[in-house]
Amino acid sequence: MTSGEGPRAHRVEGLLGLAARARALVWGTERVRDAVRGGEVRFAIVAADASDNTKDKLLPLLESSGVPYIERYDRDSLGAAIGKAGVSAIGVTGREFAARIGAVTDAADAAAGPGTGD
Repeated sequence: MTSGEGPRAHRVEGLLGLAARARALVWGTERVRDAVRGGEVRFAIVAADASDNTKDKLLPLLESSGVPYIERYDRDSLGAAIGKAGVSAIGVTGREFAARIGAVTDAADAAAGPGTGD
């Protein structure tokens, strides 16, 4: 992911790659929004460098839906982790992947309530 993030970033990157291959995630602001509305997203990652417009569309929806999330990493790193160009948001739909990524990113507390706003 971004430099200086250490082993956690590499674990998250690996888990996101596995989730992508397992089709256990969606990417892109609109796809993530649709999946949140459909009750499919278990955990979300919003790029720290996502536009204010993207954050204004997505963060209130995640919070009101009770989906745990973090704002971390940059768009290029998130995209590279799943084999895509830069992406602003990833929604993890697989329960096990969501739990593991949440634990690695210290978002375990977020599982008890709305996003961490990290």
